Amino acid sequence: MDTDDLSAGSLNTDQLKKYAKDLAEVYRSAKEKKRELEDLSKQLMRFADDLNKSNLEIKSAHQELHKAYLDTIHRLVLAAEYKDEDTGNHIRRMSRYSALIAEKLGLPAKEIQNILYAAPMHDVGKIGIPDSILIKPGKLTDEEFDIMKTHTTIGAKILAGSKAEILQVAGVIALSHHEKWNGKGYPQGLAGDKIPLAARIVGLADVFDALTSRRPYKDPFPAEVAFDIIKKERGEHFDPEIVDVFLENIDDVLKIKAEVSTSEDW
Repeated sequence: MDTDDLSAGSLNTDQLKKYAKDLAEVYRSAKEKKRELEDLSKQLMRFADDLNKSNLEIKSAHQELHKAYLDTIHRLVLAAEYKDEDTGNHIRRMSRYSALIAEKLGLPAKEIQNILYAAPMHDVGKIGIPDSILIKPGKLTDEEFDIMKTHTTIGAKILAGSKAEILQVAGVIALSHHEKWNGKGYPQGLAGDKIPLAARIVGLADVFDALTSRRPYKDPFPAEVAFDIIKKERGEHFDPEIVDVFLENIDDVLKIKAEVSTSEDW
């Protein structure tokens, strides 16, 4: 073997040792990175688990807050109308009638929910009406009726200025639920589509429940009679489309009426 062969063999051996050393270093580095990635993955899993628990806690707290918010609204409404023994059932029925109409009209889910929860506040302004008028067993005089009509503007003032969407909708309903399609309602004499849709919906639901409920000045009408009255007021007192939707869903309306007498749910 000559000198050149020995030099070449020695060079190849040195290169192999260097390659082996480099490969060992790469392997060690890869192993360390794998361990780091595994540790990082575990940390991320713990973080995700903690985040999920936090989200559940926040969601639960939000739900509790929402329930407390609605409960407060409900109790304030009862306080405003506590002299009527059937107030609790009345506001549950008419709010569910309103939500049913809104649903059948094809409104978005958020709007349906807003109407459901805002509708009970339609008469909150009655807190400012004297008892002598509010629970008078006979017909009101013209002067007394003028005072009674102010419950719409009183309610709107009570609910004005809120940043809460439900209370904003409630303010619109409180002000306009006694407007009539033909423009002969109050307090502003609005007509047709100028009456906010939520107020048109609640206005019909409120009248139906009033017709079929006992009041200091009248006995309840049978549901069939109330349906006929509403049908006759189509295009006069009530939005024709809302009347049609309401009458197309009589079975659902009667189901709500029956359910509310045995349930405390809205």
